[in-house]
Amino acid sequence: MPEPVTITRITHSCHLIKIGDLTVLTDPWFSERPAYHPGEPIALSVSALPRLDAVLITHHHYDHCDLAALAGYRDKNVPMFVAGPVVRRAAAKGFTQVRALQPWEAATAGDLTVTAIPGKHAVYEITFVISGGDRNIYFAGDTMLIPELRTLPDRFPRLDAALLPVNGLRIRPQLNKQIVMNAEEAAELTAVLAAEVTVPHHYAFTSGSLGDRLLTKSDRDPSHFVAAARRLAPAAAVKVLQPGEPLELKSPRETVVAD
Repeated sequence: MPEPVTITRITHSCHLIKIGDLTVLTDPWFSERPAYHPGEPIALSVSALPRLDAVLITHHHYDHCDLAALAGYRDKNVPMFVAGPVVRRAAAKGFTQVRALQPWEAATAGDLTVTAIPGKHAVYEITFVISGGDRNIYFAGDTMLIPELRTLPDRFPRLDAALLPVNGLRIRPQLNKQIVMNAEEAAELTAVLAAEVTVPHHYAFTSGSLGDRLLTKSDRDPSHFVAAARRLAPAAAVKVLQPGEPLELKSPRETVVAD
């Protein structure tokens, strides 16, 4: 019998992913600063986090790597699997078990296996497949759609869930350079990965009223991804999670109705 899975979105790309008795935190973000606002509630504080078996960090941007806030977590020995530039930052906050993974490299923390997958963003980024028991979950922080991601089914023929960014973030001062996959691209990847369920994230983010006009441009409506997935991946199950809302997967091919 496959391990039960619960995915709870805290905010943005920050989630708690529980596989059986194993709990993983992805891309921690628990605070705000000028030009960086989740645009939605932060469902959990650092002090309320459960015991973690691992922390995954895709890259060093503050909204995915809020180490100042995470430094309040009670266990500085929690295993952390991160993109290379995060190592020094995490060590400076007192974390002792920090390991940089290269694309396609795998590491273990107890019964958990974490495999780094290529990514592409404005800075160096990796994405992850989280494996426990017979379960595999793909987590992308805010990568673009790159050819390497299309090869994932060759390495992981069955994914129980895929967590994908969808807002197509662009940087206005850089001639509207795109640095995150958009709804159409995420829907295209949804069709390729054929996960049991796909959860969009990284869409409510705002740079503030001034920053949204001068710095960043993005699609903040996840329904655009849902509509694109219906066209490009009609067999896919899609679930939009509100902050704090859990998604439970008890068995493969469990039906999840698209929002």
